[in-house]
Amino acid sequence: MDLGVTRRLESRVVLVTGGTSGIGRAVAERVVAEGGRVAIGARNEEAGRAAAAELDAVFVPTHVTDEAQVARLVAVTVAELGRLDGAFNNAGDVAAGGPLEQLDADVWRADIEQNLTSAFYCLKAQIPAMGRGGSIVNNASIAGVRGIPGMASYTAAKHGVVGLTRSAALQCADGGPRVNAIVTGNVDTPLYRRLLDAPADRPREELDAPNPSKRVAGPEEVAAFVAFLLSDEAAFITGAALPIDGGFTAG
Repeated sequence: MDLGVTRRLESRVVLVTGGTSGIGRAVAERVVAEGGRVAIGARNEEAGRAAAAELDAVFVPTHVTDEAQVARLVAVTVAELGRLDGAFNNAGDVAAGGPLEQLDADVWRADIEQNLTSAFYCLKAQIPAMGRGGSIVNNASIAGVRGIPGMASYTAAKHGVVGLTRSAALQCADGGPRVNAIVTGNVDTPLYRRLLDAPADRPREELDAPNPSKRVAGPEEVAAFVAFLLSDEAAFITGAALPIDGGFTAG
């Protein structure tokens, strides 16, 4: 699939959390392909160092649920690469699913921490490091705009990400970075395969895709959209929750 790689991110510095696999890795690769430099924050040090070597990127071991580590990630990015022009806040996970009335409070807190509080920490550190022309993209998923049965805490967290995005965008509209969220649907990532209990070697075409397009997206398709939002081509887009979901949220 030709996704029209350009040089619209030439010389820009972009921070990607969860940048060692799935959508995050695809975005890191796309930024480099479009002429930018990348800093990666992730928990897995082995995978992070391997990605940094392959992409000539900066890697900072980071648990996004730790405010001090997120602040260090931003500081190291600026120190090593000179500035911060964009960020893709992608790191997150699903703690557990099941009926709401059986949801353990620790699971609730884990989902909120790793999916919503982490985005707050990222925005808090990134906004002061960027000025006008910067761009922040948060990964909200379709759970940010639709109810997902059996995933109450994850859905609540992702709805929170959309609200946080809009609030930050309004605050920053006059002189700060643009802030948007992407609403991702069925994407072939390790997390999606884990939720489906699908082995890594199962062809993408065989994965369950409950959307009108009847297919699962590739991470590279999401990455192309994120690259657009990070670029000046999206200069008038801020405060939006933009679906890339094969039509799932249209129904």
